[in-house]
Amino acid sequence: MSDTLTKSLRVEEEHLACAMGSGSLEVLATPAVVALMENAAAALADEILADETLTTVGTMISIEHTSPTPIAAEVTATAVLTSRDGRFFHFDVTASDSKGEIAKGTHTRVSVNADRFQKKADSKFDEV
Repeated sequence: MSDTLTKSLRVEEEHLACAMGSGSLEVLATPAVVALMENAAAALADEILADETLTTVGTMISIEHTSPTPIAAEVTATAVLTSRDGRFFHFDVTASDSKGEIAKGTHTRVSVNADRFQKKADSKFDEV
């Protein structure tokens, strides 16, 4: 089992800052970079858990988005598991395009029972 996983995407209109509301330019939006990084980490954690009843949820992400990426470019995000402390998974995450690194940071996920967590969320606003 690997401690690294990479996900990729081709930058489309829906990934742009002007489309996501995170800016006015036609460049890859920071929220799209974060989502790709989180997706890589979540997939890696799921591989490690290898249990249909469990999943992970993100609890912290901190990134620096340091370089713009235009539409049609290919972006890859890599998650590297740096440690596991009980239910907590800690990752270093990076993203790059063909010209080099565009973002880096850290991400933490915690394992939860999928059904219980979903039921808790669904009932959050139930009347008492």
